Amino acid sequence: MKNKLDYIIKKIQHIEKIQILELGVRHGLSTKKFIELCDSNDGFLTSVDIKDCSDVIKSDRWKFIHTSDDNFKKVDKFITKHLDFIFIDSLHEPNHVEKVFYHYYNFLKKGGICIIDDISWLPYSKNQERDKEFSEYINRSTFKKILEIFNQNKKNFDLEFYFRDSGYAIITKNEEGLLNKSKKIKSREFGIKNLLRKIYKRKPIN
Repeated sequence: MKNKLDYIIKKIQHIEKIQILELGVRHGLSTKKFIELCDSNDGFLTSVDIKDCSDVIKSDRWKFIHTSDDNFKKVDKFITKHLDFIFIDSLHEPNHVEKVFYHYYNFLKKGGICIIDDISWLPYSKNQERDKEFSEYINRSTFKKILEIFNQNKKNFDLEFYFRDSGYAIITKNEEGLLNKSKKIKSREFGIKNLLRKIYKRKPIN
């Protein structure tokens, strides 16, 4: 986790008076890192979690909201309309990730960054170090969902991936305005030609 969090801090440490929204607190590892950054550059952190994590740290630069991060009516009252950074690390389920991303993206300023945690299924694949079928499935599904969102919004934001540990999706906002709805990407992966290639192991069929 340390290396992953250090990667985030390097991405955002140059932002003066940074305004951060953190979705998901757990043990407060990321929260404490973000507070250190806020202390150094006069920033402020707002964190949201369905569990009561109000005791993970004490700081005048921190506001904790005890609720689900899709309780938009409550959370919206406490966050600025000009966020510099959003960290999504709450319920790791693709439809939930999509829902909260679409909502809070509207609060992200142009040039702001949103990072979504747990998009890599590689460590959870069979015979790998974490080998867990459900995590493999859910991380891969989230990864595909993010690609589906990006494919309909290429002008709105840039997208990068970081694959160490359980990975990050890094989204940088380029344009103001509402995002287009995501759509499934049409794939030829299971098309007849590709199936024939697998069966006969022959040269590509044009």
